[in-house]
Amino acid sequence: MSALPHPAKTRAGRPGRRTARRAEAAGAAVGRRPNHLAGAGAFLWLCVVGLPVYVMLGAAVRDRPEYTANGPLSPPAGFSLANFARDFEGGFGRYFLNTAVVTASVVALVLLLVPPLAFAIVRNRGRATSTVFRVFLLGLAVPAQAVIVPMFYLISKAGLYDNLIGVILPTAAFCLPVCALILTGTMRDIGGELFEAMAIDGADTRRVFFQLVVPLSRGGLSTITVFSALQAWNGFLFPLVLTQSESTKVLTLGLYNFQTQYGVDIPALLAAVVLSTVPVLLVYLFARRALVQGLMGVGGK
Repeated sequence: MSALPHPAKTRAGRPGRRTARRAEAAGAAVGRRPNHLAGAGAFLWLCVVGLPVYVMLGAAVRDRPEYTANGPLSPPAGFSLANFARDFEGGFGRYFLNTAVVTASVVALVLLLVPPLAFAIVRNRGRATSTVFRVFLLGLAVPAQAVIVPMFYLISKAGLYDNLIGVILPTAAFCLPVCALILTGTMRDIGGELFEAMAIDGADTRRVFFQLVVPLSRGGLSTITVFSALQAWNGFLFPLVLTQSESTKVLTLGLYNFQTQYGVDIPALLAAVVLSTVPVLLVYLFARRALVQGLMGVGGK
């Protein structure tokens, strides 16, 4: 027969359980208590962020006389697509296409150059490789504004001035250091035992790269794709200095067409801004998780 619990021990154990339950209930009550200060701060931040978006969207669907008469904060009296039509009549389609070409070319160059570079840095751990990598990362400390004059001279001597290639090459060059740093961190997360298993199977370097490293680096590849695409899509300095004609203008420069010596067509300008932000918004919505994970250094996990 099993021994019965001592009555004193049973009675002594009950207050302990009751105290624990009361503590849990008090903690749950504290957790459910509303934080009015945090709610007020969140609402204030929502107003700060939402007000410009409201003004932009509201002006994009209003005609110019109504916007001028009622002001930017008044609700739209109607819904009109005339501003968007005027944007395309002013060459917005050409600017959009040029920007898409620049963005796709920059992403292609980054995906072609960075993965083999990062793989070589991770697998060759010699002093020479580390030195080259540190020198390569010096590009992070060099702003584009500091080298725009020699860049203009090089592009002109190469015969690429006022050409989209002259914008693509320096934009991709300034994306390489950050992308190499991100993808190197991703590839270092791949376990060494996997490389050893591939070596035992007799796999050469090319097979290891394409069958092991690339599939396990999808998070980092997604990150550098999004990063380089955003840099190319929002680029302003290189197109401003290295292009001149209407046929090579990109979106960031095409917005100037709505500013004339007589004033600014604000509804048409904001409609063009709405159209230019749609691709960026879509990229962020579908790739935000990969972007955050890659920047945190856990893209390969």
